[in-house]
Amino acid sequence: MIGTKRTIKPKILYFGTPVALVTSLNEDGTTNLAPISSFWALGWTMTLGLLDETQTADNLQRHAECVINLPSPGMWRQVEKLAPLTAKDPVPDLKADQFHTERDKFGVSGLSREPSELVKPDSVRECPIQMEARVLGCDRLGGEKLDKLGGGLSARIEILRVRAAEEFVSGERHIDPASWSPLIYNFRHYFRLGERELGKTFRAET
Repeated sequence: MIGTKRTIKPKILYFGTPVALVTSLNEDGTTNLAPISSFWALGWTMTLGLLDETQTADNLQRHAECVINLPSPGMWRQVEKLAPLTAKDPVPDLKADQFHTERDKFGVSGLSREPSELVKPDSVRECPIQMEARVLGCDRLGGEKLDKLGGGLSARIEILRVRAAEEFVSGERHIDPASWSPLIYNFRHYFRLGERELGKTFRAET
């Protein structure tokens, strides 16, 4: 039985969301690499939530392609190495106390590039799932609390191609949920899914 509830004001609202590494094209043609944990999918359309003063936000508005790379839980340390980095120089004032400029994010994180098949930004070789995409459009996001962070935007993207490591593929086209676990971001802590399945929806095909 649920007990008494208390009114609180959480600083963030990450109630257990997957982590992705987004690769996008910098103005000089190199690939930028950045972690995000604000995104959701409907069919093969995905929406990314991005803070305004980020290199990824600039890149997606200038060049309408990206790759959504999904890391495995064991990659959390490499993801965390990327967390305080930005490709922006100088670092925006709102981020200057916690972030620093780094153009070679692949080198710093120990991750490696591999060519994508349909888009210009490289993919992350170590990520078991890679989704190449084109940007359909970007919309401004507002609100008092978001404005204090410099504002934001939502990028609507269409997934063009999905590549998955063989060990996580079931049959011809399914990701096996019993073997695949995303890296989960839960109130600024990293987790993996529990090992025990609770059940499945009536629409499950595996």
